[in-house]
Amino acid sequence: MTFPFWCVVATALLPYFLSSAAGYFRTRQFGTLDNNDPRAQAARLEGTGARAYAAHQNAMEALPIFTAAVVIAHLAGADPGLSSIAAGIFVVTRILHPIFYITNVAPARSAAFLVGLGCCIWLFALAARA
Repeated sequence: MTFPFWCVVATALLPYFLSSAAGYFRTRQFGTLDNNDPRAQAARLEGTGARAYAAHQNAMEALPIFTAAVVIAHLAGADPGLSSIAAGIFVVTRILHPIFYITNVAPARSAAFLVGLGCCIWLFALAARA
């Protein structure tokens, strides 16, 4: 399996770690996890817990475009070295993004998001040039 594919695996696992973090904050704020209606409970989160849940949602939203970019670059025969660099940078930004989100450092969070998006665009461009 190629390095960019391993990056997809890492990116796919990240939302589950963030879900655990959001679950911690749900338990802390409400005293229990509402497994019957977890989304309604999560919608009532405030502060750090709300940001942890939002980071989880954002990680889920970022996964499809990154996965598509990696697969398309691979199928197109894009430069494997450059694809690996773009995928690696994406993973780093996706790890930093929730850290900045949860700690409420909005400018850094937005920068991490934009760099990650740029990596996806870069992968698509590599595929187009292949």
